[in-house]
Amino acid sequence: MTSNFTLRQIEYAVAAARCGSLGEAAKGCHVSQPSLSAQLGQLESALGRKLFERSSKGVVLTPFGRTWVDEARSVVERVKSLEDLARAEDAPLSGEVRLGVIPTVAPFVLPAAFPTLHAEYPHASIYLVEDQTDNLLEELHEGRLDVLVLALEAELGSVQTLPVFRDPLMIALPAEHGLASSASVSLAEIPREELLLLQDGHCLSRQVESLCALPRERDDFRASSLVTLVQMVAMNSGVTLLPRIAATSELVRGSNIVLRDLAEAPFRTIGLAWRAKSPRAAEFELLGQLLEAAAPAD
Repeated sequence: MTSNFTLRQIEYAVAAARCGSLGEAAKGCHVSQPSLSAQLGQLESALGRKLFERSSKGVVLTPFGRTWVDEARSVVERVKSLEDLARAEDAPLSGEVRLGVIPTVAPFVLPAAFPTLHAEYPHASIYLVEDQTDNLLEELHEGRLDVLVLALEAELGSVQTLPVFRDPLMIALPAEHGLASSASVSLAEIPREELLLLQDGHCLSRQVESLCALPRERDDFRASSLVTLVQMVAMNSGVTLLPRIAATSELVRGSNIVLRDLAEAPFRTIGLAWRAKSPRAAEFELLGQLLEAAAPAD
């Protein structure tokens, strides 16, 4: 058995394991499916073992493949760190910065931050991905993203974090709701059967479930976005908790919604996360300062 295989083949294997489909992996790697499939075949020949079980529905890792790909991910992450080390020698925030952002932050902070970013760091090229926390973390560890903007209360694992600003949570109520006349509302007063949440996978949904002691197995309506949540509240279909950066935006203006502070003053911490050994930490701290300046006043 020979062990000659390439970094590109390792990256292809990691991508195929992530996607569960050779076609999707090929798209993500910007190659044709036959080319990616051929490279994986060569890799398996070099290893003398199968990494994947192939079928018309996609690919599934073999037991050996699961162990091997776990190690391969760490190789991809280390190679990305070596690339970052070279880039860190350039001017701050020069070149490509692959930025992942959760959907409950991106539209409320980035539009205010990007003009200043481009003015102060004109050589920065931002590649933006908006997705849920777990997906962004996977992309980060596989070297496909450089830094994330998310809520630090989520389970983030082995990453370096930087708190940027606090984002208080508020309750959004239909104007005719019984609690709408209150100066503030306690979490205990919120009717649990009326509480609308985002879909599973959103870290904001998990935080609200924890704050309100809700069972994770609730079988109810789940919104795909904050826009849908606000529309449901405006139609008197329930109440919801909104982060203040969204509650004070154009999202709720002109709607049939009343916003009230919560007596317990819960909040989420918006911050940055990057691979623990990334040499670009100083650059990401500069990015954090820009985001802090662009955040709506508390």
